[in-house]
Amino acid sequence: KKNNITEVMSSSSPKNVAGIEANLRNNKTDTISKREVEKHNSDESRWLIIDNNVYDITNFAAMHPGGEKIIKGYGGKDATEVFYDLHKQEVLNKYHNKLYVGRIKDSPKSEPVPSYADISEVPYAESVGWRDGWKSAYFTESHIQYRKTLRKWFYDNIRDEATALAKMDKVPSKELHKKLGKAGLYGARLGPGPWLHGKNIMGVRGEDFDIFHELITQEEWGRICNEPAVQDGMGSGLVIGLPPVLLFGQDEVKERVGRECLDGEKIICLAISEPFAGSDVANIKCTAEKTEDGKHYIVNGIKKWITNGTFSDYFVTAVRTGGPGISGISLLLIERTKGVNTKLIKTSYGSSAGTSYVTFEDVKVPVENLLGVENGGFQCIMSNFNHERWVIIAVIVASCRFIIEECFKWAMQRKVFGKKLISQPVIRQKLGSMIAQTESVYNWLENITYQMHTMDYNQQFFKLGGPIALLKMFSTRVCLHVADDACQIYGGRSITKTGMGKWIERFQRSIKYGAILGGSEEVMADLGIRIAQRNFPINSKL
Repeated sequence: KKNNITEVMSSSSPKNVAGIEANLRNNKTDTISKREVEKHNSDESRWLIIDNNVYDITNFAAMHPGGEKIIKGYGGKDATEVFYDLHKQEVLNKYHNKLYVGRIKDSPKSEPVPSYADISEVPYAESVGWRDGWKSAYFTESHIQYRKTLRKWFYDNIRDEATALAKMDKVPSKELHKKLGKAGLYGARLGPGPWLHGKNIMGVRGEDFDIFHELITQEEWGRICNEPAVQDGMGSGLVIGLPPVLLFGQDEVKERVGRECLDGEKIICLAISEPFAGSDVANIKCTAEKTEDGKHYIVNGIKKWITNGTFSDYFVTAVRTGGPGISGISLLLIERTKGVNTKLIKTSYGSSAGTSYVTFEDVKVPVENLLGVENGGFQCIMSNFNHERWVIIAVIVASCRFIIEECFKWAMQRKVFGKKLISQPVIRQKLGSMIAQTESVYNWLENITYQMHTMDYNQQFFKLGGPIALLKMFSTRVCLHVADDACQIYGGRSITKTGMGKWIERFQRSIKYGAILGGSEEVMADLGIRIAQRNFPINSKL
């Protein structure tokens, strides 16, 4: 059993396997006739054909995870169809260099199979700006190139380690956080702002980095390794925890903490929810009482379901400094110190996000760590919600696109009842429904993102809260629908943690996170209509 990240990473497929494989296929001089392959069907020498490539499975057969007898049955034959019925391309990539013998004589040159680092050509797998011949009203050439560069950087620099973390159910290392911070990507996840000035993010000047660059960043974050817990472990706490510090903290605090967190040196999280209060923020019970000299707050209370809490250095914490209700809430930046204790909460999508139960027992916090004004914390919290919910939507829709791509590939290569799965009308109907709903979410998201691009912060707060809440509710409903149809398309593979349906299994196991975190669907729908109700013109009648 592998018990360290280096071992797990080293067991994964080599970098740029598609390019390596294509080079070997096209340039290796050994060509073999099909008749010659047929002769190699004994325990002394057993070959088979996949995609016109010949592989020697003589020694591999005994190690075949699916059993020795079944693979021996394809000795001397073309096993292309059955291979792709049972395996993903990554399996062939993994063993190609070890088992490759040559290529079938006079067979056409193979095109390299695209990797997850590439922009996909599968219909609807990408938004319109990245589809051949399509134009976007929002995305420029800078955005188009940024997505390509960022996706490849994640694939080359982060994906293997992130995948290893998921297999081991461990949290990201300090080094991984620093790598993301050094690349400017933690700053990019906060969007345009002075924290990006003077930086270069994947070829984009910080001063030129706009909200659509950020949208791309959030989307690509959602498909780094298709392991939601690991992806949340890499900076989700920062996305929701650092903005209140930068917006409402004192100069010294936001300068010091902002630099540490954006560089990946320190980790920050947002601590709002309690066992007593989730969406009902006004009901929090964690208290902060001033010392007699007025220099400190003494904090006592508990927080629950805090993302990144197990490994955070800072906790942006909602506390009660006044009377009941929203008017008695303040926001404090609490450093991990004496009296702060965290305990892992095991959740359905894994432990890599560091979801935690946090206790504060007589924790001494300098008054300089107050964010905003005393008893004005609720307004600080609410100002943060629009961006948090927008990020959740972006990650959800990117994940839905990836799942649609996987389902489309599966339907095109899987055979049932003697025909490809895609030939079944019910499968085409499911794909059509998944695509149509995901496209509608994304078009609404693009529109809201454009409003964020044109409005100042105060306008966004008052005008976009309702629409973003409704879109979050709609996106998580669509996500549930996509997961349900994907499971039906993949069948038993969708509830299996390895193999062809592993990404579907991860997806369907994590979809309720978006429906609950950042405000539940029911609360979002109610909020959206209540805001609309307040703006309803009094002279409008039937």
